[in-house]
Amino acid sequence: MIRINQIKFVNNLETSMTSDELYRALKRKSAKLLHIDEKQISDLEIIRHSIDARKKPEIYDVYMVDIKLSGISEEKTLKKCRDKNVSIIDEVKYSFIQQVTNRSLRGAPIKVTDDNKRIVVIGAGPAGLFCGYMLAKHGYRPLILERGADVDTRTEAVEHFWKTGELNTTTNVQFGEGGAGTFSDGKLNTMVKDKDGRGREALSIFVENGAPENILFDAKPHIGTDILRLVVKNMRNRILKWGGDVRFNAKVTGFEFDEENRITAVIVSGNSEAEEKLKCDAAVLAIGHSARDTFYMLRDSNVSMEKKPFAVGFRVEHPQSLINLSQYGIADPKSLPPAPYKLTTTTDAGRGVYSFCMCPGGYVVNASSEEGRLAVNGMSYSDRSGENANSAIIVTVDPKDFGGEDVLSGVEFQRRLEEKAYAVGNGKIPVERYGDFREKIAATEEKNDRENYDTDFFDGFKPQMRGDYVFAPVHEILPAELNMCFVQGMEKFGAMIKGYNAPNAMVSGVESRTSSPVRIQRNENGESVNVKGLYPCGEGAGYAGGIMSAAMDGMKIAECIAANCYNELS
Repeated sequence: MIRINQIKFVNNLETSMTSDELYRALKRKSAKLLHIDEKQISDLEIIRHSIDARKKPEIYDVYMVDIKLSGISEEKTLKKCRDKNVSIIDEVKYSFIQQVTNRSLRGAPIKVTDDNKRIVVIGAGPAGLFCGYMLAKHGYRPLILERGADVDTRTEAVEHFWKTGELNTTTNVQFGEGGAGTFSDGKLNTMVKDKDGRGREALSIFVENGAPENILFDAKPHIGTDILRLVVKNMRNRILKWGGDVRFNAKVTGFEFDEENRITAVIVSGNSEAEEKLKCDAAVLAIGHSARDTFYMLRDSNVSMEKKPFAVGFRVEHPQSLINLSQYGIADPKSLPPAPYKLTTTTDAGRGVYSFCMCPGGYVVNASSEEGRLAVNGMSYSDRSGENANSAIIVTVDPKDFGGEDVLSGVEFQRRLEEKAYAVGNGKIPVERYGDFREKIAATEEKNDRENYDTDFFDGFKPQMRGDYVFAPVHEILPAELNMCFVQGMEKFGAMIKGYNAPNAMVSGVESRTSSPVRIQRNENGESVNVKGLYPCGEGAGYAGGIMSAAMDGMKIAECIAANCYNELS
């Protein structure tokens, strides 16, 4: 197969090519580059699409394509072409069976032939859902237990919370089918290397279950909360069709172990007070980063865990048109998506400050899951049509900041910040203009180029949120050192994006759920280092940082489990 990189088209900023027009144009350019007739190209697949705005406002759409030839030699064609952007590649196709076969290191054997001892997957977020999907597809009939409700019931509960402030601590933005990512921007890009093809396979699974095909090649794919809800429901239905089972409102509250410290059962509590014991030889621990009560249960069950660094901060909102102008050189391009950005710097104190979960055309949402505590997140719909851009701007913290020696001191650190956020906003999302925040925190010498603002963009600018908000002293939430780091970061970012540190930018908080505060330790077989048959997985366990990396880790753990099973793959 021949791969061609760097096929460029000038974007006219007004209209986009249709899918058919694009494929014809790519085929035409590929044939010209290879010095062959278009009819000799039997197949063309877009592998990657990105936007090159380095010479803005002249914008380029850049494509990488794989092509197959008919009736001519790839080697001779490549030799004749002599272009550094053209190469012959071996196609990498993910194979679950091959990955299982390749695993030489195996853990304790798993018996799944007994109908009363099924593989249990705890959590129906991306990690648990993809783990269960792969197991079900290959005949292992997993049982997925989700503490929250199905996605339709969950959506109703979340909308009710945003309208009334009445929180359902079982089903909310954090808990329920699809996990925390269901009410997010739905980003599907990841920094995880994909030498085995899991990432490409995960994207294909998204497409098979209702996502648009362009996620297979967009450099920064996303599907939005509206499409993600459909996808997770379709995935669940396929799991059921393949013989798996999914139970909602089924919270795991304990485990049973044998004398060799192997898991033999999980204890489940539903909406009633009665507990149920489910026998198993293997349990996948695909809990989310907000399953704090489960973390405490694991600690009390002596499951090996360790503290880990994460980051905390605030959501920052700007007019999307201002971000478009910075990134594209034009405020309202018709043929380009709302512009994203990625910012990172290091403060005088040596802490990292960076943007996280940036949502073009998105909303800040109340993402709380515990009474008396408030956390925010970013969310967008598939069209990203909101007027504001928002991103978390977060500061790195590590165990020395947590204020305790317990393995779960990071959880308590998060809780203290969320209690302050709840208090300053009186239960509503607290919001403060950045200029007011900065005046309370930073000395004059911290301010950077105060006149370098596009103030017209902020005429009539207001927060764009899901859930009630109130203007309040957001600067009282974080410790003083972290506040100063946040301001230093904002001022440096103002030199990167004109107007980023404008006084009327909106700051809301607290962004405390960026990643898990613990890592549940596992070995190279995917098992807990001290509990046989327990497989920590995904973001809550400390092995992922987003929808895609969690999905890929779920697939990996499914492979680990299959490698230990007695029954044959189907």
